[in-house]
Amino acid sequence: MRGFACAHHAEKRHRLDRTFSSLSRKDCIGSYYAKDAKYRPFSALLPEGWSGKVLYVKLVLVLLMCGSFMGLLNSPSIHLADEHHHHTTQPEAASKSSWMSHPDAANSGYASSLRIDWSQIETAAEHFAPAAADGGGTSRTRTRVALLNFDDGEVEEWKARMPHTDASAVRLDHVGSDVTWEHLYPEWIDEEERYGAPACPDLPEPSVESEEARYDVVAVKLPCGRAASWSKDVARLHLQLAAARLAARARHGGGPAAAHVLVVSRCFPMPNLFRCRDEVARDGDVWLYRPDVSDLRRKLELPVGSCKLAMPFRALGEPYVSAAPQREAYATILHSEQLYACGAITAARSIRMAGSGRDMVALVDETISARHRGALEAAGWVVRTIRRIRNPRASRDAYNEWNYSKFWLWTLTEYERVIFLDADLLVQRPMEPLFAMPEVSATGNHGAYFNSGVMVVEPCNCTFRLLADHVGDIESYNGGDQGYLNEVFAWWHRLPSHANYMKHFWGGDTAERAAAKRRVLAADPPVALAVHFVGLKPWFCFRDYDCNWNVPALRQFASDEAHARWWKVHDAMPPRLQGFCLLDERQKALLRWDVARAREANFSDGHWSARIADPRRSICAGGGDAEACREREIAGRRVEGNRITTSYAKLIDSF
Repeated sequence: MRGFACAHHAEKRHRLDRTFSSLSRKDCIGSYYAKDAKYRPFSALLPEGWSGKVLYVKLVLVLLMCGSFMGLLNSPSIHLADEHHHHTTQPEAASKSSWMSHPDAANSGYASSLRIDWSQIETAAEHFAPAAADGGGTSRTRTRVALLNFDDGEVEEWKARMPHTDASAVRLDHVGSDVTWEHLYPEWIDEEERYGAPACPDLPEPSVESEEARYDVVAVKLPCGRAASWSKDVARLHLQLAAARLAARARHGGGPAAAHVLVVSRCFPMPNLFRCRDEVARDGDVWLYRPDVSDLRRKLELPVGSCKLAMPFRALGEPYVSAAPQREAYATILHSEQLYACGAITAARSIRMAGSGRDMVALVDETISARHRGALEAAGWVVRTIRRIRNPRASRDAYNEWNYSKFWLWTLTEYERVIFLDADLLVQRPMEPLFAMPEVSATGNHGAYFNSGVMVVEPCNCTFRLLADHVGDIESYNGGDQGYLNEVFAWWHRLPSHANYMKHFWGGDTAERAAAKRRVLAADPPVALAVHFVGLKPWFCFRDYDCNWNVPALRQFASDEAHARWWKVHDAMPPRLQGFCLLDERQKALLRWDVARAREANFSDGHWSARIADPRRSICAGGGDAEACREREIAGRRVEGNRITTSYAKLIDSF
C-alpha cells in the first residue's frame, strides 16, 4: 500500500538497460576484442595460427541472441493476458528510442530540439476533417490550422508542404520562470479555507486574431525533457492546455467533436487530457486526436493543478445522482492473500455499510486460492482473475515486484468510471460523489505527488496498453505503481483529504494539528469518507489497541480511534469471513517481541502494559496443521519460518 511511501521512504532505483543493442556498439564488445590477443578469453582453445575473427563474430551473435531472449523473458508483456497482448509498432519503437536517447536539455523551457519528420505530419493530414462552412454559410476551401510553438522556419515549411491548409502561428506568452511545478502542485493547500481561499498561478491564454476565430486543426510542438521528469514541466503543461482551449472553441454549426489536435513530441501527450480513445492516427512523433468538445470543456474548467481543490470540500456531503449507476464501480486489487485478503473483505463490508449499492470488482492474480476467492465473493466482490505484471525495476520477491498489476484497472471497460480503493482502506461514508470526477482524481501524498490508494479512473484498453508499454522507459520515484502513475498522470486533480484520510501523524505536526487529526478519526458520525490504514494494519494487531504504538518507527501511524472503528466493521461480518482475519503464529511472535521492547523502553503511552483479551490470541490460523500452529521463537527481529515480514525495516518498505 501507499502509506509508507508518503512517510518519506522513497528508495533510490537504478535504471535498467532498455535494450541489448548497446552490447554491440562501437568501443564496447568490438573494441574489447580488437585488443591484443592476450586479452582474448578463448584464444587458448583455437588451433595455433588460426584466426579468431569468425569465432568472435559468432560469440557476439550468441550474446545478442541470449540477451534478446532474456529481455523477452523478463518483459512485462509476458505476464499480460493473451487477449490484451500488444506488440509495439516500428514507429512507436522509434519514438521511444528518440525520447530516451535525445531528450531536450533540462530547463529548456518551451524550446524543443526535435527535428520534425514532415512525412509523419503529411500522413496525419490525410485524416483532417473536410473544410467547414463559415458563419455566413460560405464554404471554406482550405482547412484552418493554428500552429503553437512552431518556429518561423517550421511555419513556412508547413505552408509550403501543405498549401491546401490555411496555417497561421498563434502567439502564446510564456509562463515566467518564477512559476515552478511546485507552485502548480503544492504539497498542502488550505482545503477548508480557514485562512483564505487557495489560488493558482495564471497561465497566459493563446492570442487569436479575433474572438470569432475558429480552427479545424490545432497543431502544437511540445518539449520533452529528461526521462525522470519529462511530464512535470510547466511549459509542456501550458502548451497542451492552450492547444485544448483552441480546439474547444465553439465551432459554427455545433457538433460534438472539437477541432483536431495534432501533437508533435518525443513523448506522449497527457493521456487524461488527450485521451487515447480519441486518437485518430499515430506515426512516430506525431499524434492526431479528435476530442469530444464537451469533455474537453469540462476538463478545462478544472484548476490548472492541485493548487486548488477540483471538488469543493462541501461536495463530499452533497447527494450524488448518476444517470448511469450501472456504469460506475468500486475496485480493488489483491496479489497477496496472506497480507491483504482480510483487508479487502472488510473493505467490502464497509462499502455496503456506508450505503453504496454500486458494483464492487476485485482483481486477483493466479496466486490467490479458491478458498480466498470464495470469501471475497461472499463479501460482495465480483472476482476477476488477472495475470500479474512485473515491475522490471523491482528486486525478486520484493513488495513492489508485481504492483504494476494495478494497470488492469483500465481494462474494466464495462464501466465509465471506477473508484479504486487499496485493500487497507475503510469506507465510512458514501463515496459516490467521486464518480462525478474525471481521471485521475486523487488526494495529495507528499510534494507534488498524489496518493494512489484512492483514485478515480476512466477504464480504456488503450490506456492499459500505454501503461504496460512504458514500464521499461518511465522511472518511478518510489519504485512502485504510485510513482509510475504520477509520471504518466502528472496532470492530476486534487480531491479533499477526507476522501482518503491518512492515518498518519507527521513528525512536524503541531499539537493543534495532531489533535485536529484525532478528532477527524474519532468523529461519530464520521466526517472522512475513507480512512487509509498506513503502518501495521489493524488485522496484524490484537484488537485491544493499535500495535503501531509499540514500534518506535511506526508510532507516527498509531490511532486507537481508527483502530476501534475498523474492528467495529470487522465484527459486523459473518463469523466465516472473520476467520480470514486470524493471526498466524509468526505475527503473534512479532507482536510479543514488540511488547517486550516497548516495556524495556517504558513508552509513556503505556499500551505495552495492556492485558490482551483478543480471542485470536489463542486461536490457530493454521487449523489442524501442527507445524502452522507451533509457537514461534523470535530473535533479532526475525521470526523463525517467516518469509513475509522478516523485519520492520522491510515492513516500512512494504506497506
